[in-house]
Amino acid sequence: MASGQCQVLSRSKWPFFHAVQCLQAQVCISLISNLPPSKSSTGVKGNDTVVFMIKSFRHTGLEKFFKTGSKAGIQPNHAKRLRLQLATLNEAQSPSDMDLAGWWFHELGKDLAGHYAVTVSRIWRLTFAWDGTDAVLLDYQDYHD
Repeated sequence: MASGQCQVLSRSKWPFFHAVQCLQAQVCISLISNLPPSKSSTGVKGNDTVVFMIKSFRHTGLEKFFKTGSKAGIQPNHAKRLRLQLATLNEAQSPSDMDLAGWWFHELGKDLAGHYAVTVSRIWRLTFAWDGTDAVLLDYQDYHD
């Protein structure tokens, strides 16, 4: 595969996005806007199998955005970055997979010891914990308050 081309890793059922990983250690996402939902119980077309690495949410608006694409529970101007971060986290095998340029990945301390964070915007963070091979307790917060 030539540099800059992407390879589809898997499909998720949330708003018809494909998570793809690029050769240059970047993760990108492409929107398939005209792909109709499948009538299958998995919500994906064909014989694709969906395995979610994200197992639980603390923030209901973030969960709704992940599952349906609804921006009602998040700041709409964060949607593009959150979509990319959630797709990356859903494919991650360990917390360090979120350590991408510009995301300021770091482990948290004090009350959130054992949790990790990436920057969504200047003051907003996507925080999560890790349980085995799964991301858990996802939250969308300004934890500096």
